[in-house]
Amino acid sequence: MVNRSFYGTFARALNGALLLLLAASCVLPFFYALSVSLTPMTEVIKNNGFLLIPKKMTFFAYEQLLHGNTLLNAYKVSIFRTVVGTAINLLFTLMAALPLSRKTLPGRNACLLIIVFTMLFSGGIIPQYILIKELGLLNSLWVLIIPGLINGFYLLIMKSFFEQLPKELEEAAKMDGAGEVTTLVRIVIPLSMPIIATIMLFYAVLHWNSYFDAVMYLTDANKFPLQVYLRNILISAVAASGDAAADAADYVNPISIQMASVILTTLPILFVYPFIQKHFTRGVLLGSVKG
Repeated sequence: MVNRSFYGTFARALNGALLLLLAASCVLPFFYALSVSLTPMTEVIKNNGFLLIPKKMTFFAYEQLLHGNTLLNAYKVSIFRTVVGTAINLLFTLMAALPLSRKTLPGRNACLLIIVFTMLFSGGIIPQYILIKELGLLNSLWVLIIPGLINGFYLLIMKSFFEQLPKELEEAAKMDGAGEVTTLVRIVIPLSMPIIATIMLFYAVLHWNSYFDAVMYLTDANKFPLQVYLRNILISAVAASGDAAADAADYVNPISIQMASVILTTLPILFVYPFIQKHFTRGVLLGSVKG
């Protein structure tokens, strides 16, 4: 009994220590980015670029990023893209995944083959640009949403989840006179909240972090999302660092501006994630049982 109690206590202590190390590995990079964003260049150089607690703090990096209304407008564009884009992506992914989960659907295998093909092969950047131009989507906010309307990988995950739902519930609903829409709204969607929350998070993070499509298809600076605006700020800071006339003690180097950009772009996702985290792991596991 003593040995079992000792080994049980030791195992719990070891698990706690491992969990603390894992938590520290997740928190320390973010804390490091916050510290560097508040540190002047001389402090960063003195500590060889690594410091967790700055001795002298400056908010110059955030002042440069928050100067004017451009950042606020970029936030609005990114929020519009994330909210509207995620909602539309979820709707179309749901509408495509549900019928594909029915094995009696005519042409189901051919549709799945086409979806998998698009995941492996693409026409390339130039044909895609020509297509976007011919569709009249250049320099429009919708170019950030419509080309990626459905992600094939997320569609397959949601389809696999729908295949695991009890068919008896849908059959019972139809026997009670419920139609397809009523069955979807009152039975399928409530049972599918874990996978819906998971795919919603995937789409939201994808929209929030994307910037290449905005660089490719947008020329109006007022339509730039947050990531493109911060990228341009960082490029300007790097160009200006070579001939900076400010005092070295107060000058903020491009690394501090880069870290401040990381903080400003990460915080919104960190605020949203805890509200859907409880559905996240369950949704991924349930949606990946079957291929």
